[in-house]
Amino acid sequence: MGSANKTGSADRKARIEEMRRAERARQRRNRILTIAASVVVAGGLVAGGVVLIQSQTGDKAVAASDAKDASGSKGAGHAKNPGHFVTGPDGVRTWKGTLGRTHTTKSVTYPMEPPVGGNHYPVWQNCNGDVYTKPVDNMKAVHSLEHGAVWVTYDGKAAKSDIDALAAKVRQTPYTLMSPVEDQKDPIMLSAWAHQRTVTSASDPNVDKFFAEFVQGAQTPEPGAACTGGLGQ
Repeated sequence: MGSANKTGSADRKARIEEMRRAERARQRRNRILTIAASVVVAGGLVAGGVVLIQSQTGDKAVAASDAKDASGSKGAGHAKNPGHFVTGPDGVRTWKGTLGRTHTTKSVTYPMEPPVGGNHYPVWQNCNGDVYTKPVDNMKAVHSLEHGAVWVTYDGKAAKSDIDALAAKVRQTPYTLMSPVEDQKDPIMLSAWAHQRTVTSASDPNVDKFFAEFVQGAQTPEPGAACTGGLGQ
């Protein structure tokens, strides 16, 4: 059993390290593109015209995305039959139903709290082991789940010792974030895209099991997407 746990932990660390390398490569490409864009802008009026056209195109794209989201009502929570959770023998609840992935700046009402997926804000909440002491926007946290993050949440009934211990674990684990959610049904909950469970305390062995399975797990809609460079608190 110990050997299997070590192997699983090593595999997860290797997967996270691979994600980090991919993220660093993207950041290098972004810096190169930024420098190139600066040179073009310095070229004069022609470049200015190009930038203006790109800006208008971007505005139309955002408007189209918002219109698409609005056409399906305000979010997943307004669908007639959005879906439901099915609890497995391991205690993990899996969402059975469609989870939208449209980027929108309009308010989304989710059919569960905390949400485990659905249409969301265009920019993600930073989730590189980030611990937030105040509530974060659900729409931004859902984008983090789309990138393969595990979201640890707690309410006012959670013991301070558990909050502190979970915060320490999150800070050591890339592709995780933590924040308070007062409207959730249990004191401590763990969420990933389309999956969720309650744990009894920070020492509950199901915490490590959930992290091992869902941090950049097979459920991730966008594996390798960044958990840095997004929004903080």
